[in-house]
Amino acid sequence: MLAVIASQAPVGIEGVPIQVEVDIRRGLPGIDIVGLPDGAVREARDRVRVAIRNSGFRFPNDRILVNLSPAGIKKEGASYDLAIALAVLNASEQIPFPRDRRVMVVGELNLRGLVLPVNGVLSAVASGLQDRVTFFLVPQENLREAQVLCKERIYGISSLRAAAMVLRGLARGGKPAHAPAGGLSVSPPEATHPSKEQWGDFSDIKGHGRLKRALEVAAAGRHHVLLFGPPGSGKTMSARRLPSILPPLPWEESLQVTRIHSTAGVLPPGGGLVENPPFRMPHHSASSEGIIGGGKILRPGEVSLAHQGVLFLDEAAEFSTALLQTLREPMEEGSITIARAGTSMRFPARFQLVLALNPCPCGNLGRKQATCFCSTTEISRYWKKLGGALLDRVDIRIPLEPVGFEDMEEGGSGDGETSAAIAARVAAAIDVQQARYHAHQFSRNASIPVGLMERFCVLDATSRTELKAAAESLSFSSRAFHSILKVARTIADLEQSAAIGKEHLLEAIQHRRYCEGDVYWNYK
Repeated sequence: MLAVIASQAPVGIEGVPIQVEVDIRRGLPGIDIVGLPDGAVREARDRVRVAIRNSGFRFPNDRILVNLSPAGIKKEGASYDLAIALAVLNASEQIPFPRDRRVMVVGELNLRGLVLPVNGVLSAVASGLQDRVTFFLVPQENLREAQVLCKERIYGISSLRAAAMVLRGLARGGKPAHAPAGGLSVSPPEATHPSKEQWGDFSDIKGHGRLKRALEVAAAGRHHVLLFGPPGSGKTMSARRLPSILPPLPWEESLQVTRIHSTAGVLPPGGGLVENPPFRMPHHSASSEGIIGGGKILRPGEVSLAHQGVLFLDEAAEFSTALLQTLREPMEEGSITIARAGTSMRFPARFQLVLALNPCPCGNLGRKQATCFCSTTEISRYWKKLGGALLDRVDIRIPLEPVGFEDMEEGGSGDGETSAAIAARVAAAIDVQQARYHAHQFSRNASIPVGLMERFCVLDATSRTELKAAAESLSFSSRAFHSILKVARTIADLEQSAAIGKEHLLEAIQHRRYCEGDVYWNYK
């Protein structure tokens, strides 16, 4: 007897429908799996056999052929275990399948017959909905993730026996007692915003008035940021608080981020929709595949896991120069293309880059009452690791000095604003940008194309004179020129000003300059 059940193969962050076909015929007992299976799929032969027996079913003592169709797509991972086991049980007439209803099944089996979570369940549901699948059987731990797109007609399965009970109920035309009632829904699920307390609060930052203002501007326009200063000046602490002033993701962006995290297997157990911008902080020892993506099985890297969020590179000069330069493509395009022999894959990667590093190898350059022992050549070599091309794409540069005793003791010279107060201004500025760019392919000031600069970043005569003088004295590149205009546009949006004023432009120029004590770096 032939049995057919639907499953899914992840390709990038998308899902491709797969038909699991099982045929049982007389012959020497055994299982053959065809259809470009990898090692983990081929090992399903032994897992499925033992799981079926330990679940109280009879494993057929015949020749079994499992075909994963279409055969031209490589099948990877253990997510086909449950589908293969159910198809074997149906082909051996131990459980029925619903005749007029399409069912998609994903899940790994252990030897006891329990169903384990797998990656890419959200992509599986998305591909199933496009392929007119009616019901979905997913691991219990992946249920919340699966319900992001379809809140009903999805069954969280904890064991092979439970899956068999669900299929029996569907074959009879009814629903199991635990099945959700109602029709199919593709509306956003109820929001469950996780707390941002894990990132700390901006009120924890003592002093550093310019730093907090610059991070507010960066958050509002999604501008890339460079923080540099001696050890202990607050670089890492400040960067880690940036997510606390970012607004929740819109539904479409939240869905895309969740699919990326699901494919990469980084969703927490029982996790659902990723509602807040991600914050990724890879270590400088991470490999190129870990940062950019790739590997033997093409998977998204940190630049994609930070999509619509923040990618923070602490001690940026410790990363390899080649790796840092690969960030230029996603910074410009908002995506990364990974090419391998015979295939290429494109992953979303629209992130906000935050770089943090010391001003010199020893860290004492520009530090009061400290001596820097680095030579000019060593300092130049240290900064050249980042490269002028990468730094040219960083809109905001913030020099830091250690906070003095009085600021630490009294709480700082600023007003101690909380993240909530700053986040309200940031959200208002983002709303202005989204309304302005609603008819375009971008939504934030940092992504304004060069061809639209004159339309959205208009300067009066006085401001043009100031910008010309700054460009001539500081030798700005054309990209730096446009960068200042974008930052000035964001500052004006924070002030709810329709026009870019002189004060907005001057502040944007100040955020562009390098300065630590009396030292300037001529990277523009």
